Amino acid sequence: MEKGLTLLQDCRDFLHSLKMRSKYALFLVFVVIVFVFIEKENKIISRVSDKLKQIPQALADANSTDPALVLAENASLLSLSELDSAFSQLQSRLRNLSLQLGVEPAVEAAGEEEEEEGKEEPPRPAVAGPRRHVLLMATTRTGSSFVGEFFNQQGNIFYLFEPLWHIERTVSFEPGGANAAGSALVYRDVLKQLFLCDLYVLEHFITPLPEDHLTEFMFRRGSSRSLCEDPVCTPFVKKVFEKYHCKNRRCGPLNVTLAAEACRRKEHMALKAVRIRQLEFLQPLAEDPRLDLRVIQLVRDPRAVLASRMVAFAGKYKTWKKWLDDEGQDGLREEEVQRLRGNCESIRLSAELGLRQPAWLRGRYMLVRYEDVARGPLQKAREMYRFAGIPLTPQVEDWIQKNTQAAHDGSGIYSTQKNSSEQFEKWRFSMPFKLAQVVQAACGPAMRLFGYKLARDAAALTNRSVSLLEERGTFWVT
Repeated sequence: MEKGLTLLQDCRDFLHSLKMRSKYALFLVFVVIVFVFIEKENKIISRVSDKLKQIPQALADANSTDPALVLAENASLLSLSELDSAFSQLQSRLRNLSLQLGVEPAVEAAGEEEEEEGKEEPPRPAVAGPRRHVLLMATTRTGSSFVGEFFNQQGNIFYLFEPLWHIERTVSFEPGGANAAGSALVYRDVLKQLFLCDLYVLEHFITPLPEDHLTEFMFRRGSSRSLCEDPVCTPFVKKVFEKYHCKNRRCGPLNVTLAAEACRRKEHMALKAVRIRQLEFLQPLAEDPRLDLRVIQLVRDPRAVLASRMVAFAGKYKTWKKWLDDEGQDGLREEEVQRLRGNCESIRLSAELGLRQPAWLRGRYMLVRYEDVARGPLQKAREMYRFAGIPLTPQVEDWIQKNTQAAHDGSGIYSTQKNSSEQFEKWRFSMPFKLAQVVQAACGPAMRLFGYKLARDAAALTNRSVSLLEERGTFWVT
């Protein structure tokens, strides 16, 4: 019996000893594995260090490269092949997400390897560049509504039509002197906030004041596609009258918050303004690091502008019409001529500043004549988009083709549907020569700068074979 108990005790002692030895063995194996990994890491670091020592110090200094960054870059090369597959999957997911959101995906960086020769490369999406802020700077009746549609029709541009109209109706400034400068400063500051998609700034100038960021009085809302498409176009509300409603669909009152969010989602921002007269006031915008400003100044023959204004704003030009009808009256009142001269001079001075290309405006200014747009709308649209640094889409090209070759001009003085190649010279056959003489005398310097020829007599004014337009080509792109 005692022998059996002794044998049982010996077995227990043996098993306990075996367990202890197993633990020690596992511990020793773990220590060996750790030492092996440490040795491998030391060899890798040693090889990388040897490579770094071969790099000339002068090259490292010239590139201002931190050695720690170079080490990290070289060490990362060991796992690039493993990351390549995951990176390709990430690109594919981003591309699919961009398509779902309706945004053109960016192409791969220029440093990637090109496709093998002879291998047909599939079409690549347009390059997503920096956000541009385009200002179409014009005066009334220069064709700015028509040219503005070149940017309004592009889906990735948030376009506003004459938002400064509200400021002019709310803030009263007398023309000339300090008051004119004051109005320009107000326009400039509002313009900056709009380019930053802060549309709430307009609420202070809209009458009546919006409630809960909702307004029924946004000027010419229907001329801005971005304000009439989803999600800005909210469900229509019965018995709510919107003064400037959307053209192609019924929307509820404008939600300024939704409009501001839509502005931030768009790739670029553009707006048209006929109330910015002094180009020099835009310098703070051009120098603001948050903006990438592009100014397109649109001009037109002053004779054509006056002829158009006398039709569109007949009440303001009663004095001119009375002078034309009164054969015995020798001349116009001096203040009328001075107002005309002042308008032409402000346009000329702004254009001269832009063409001189001061440092703050270099590469940011383009002068366009309406007559050149009317004769070659698609060509000028491409030039403007190229200047702005924005790819032109087929949708804009299709709109231009459909709206510049119409058999008949669209109804209304603000229509953008015209046979543009014939429209721009119609004024020559309705303007009395004595009216043309007044304009030529008051606006001679501006006409010479922009390349508009003077008519010597009534016969030259109405003779289609006599061109009143000098060819200037792309001289205007600075």
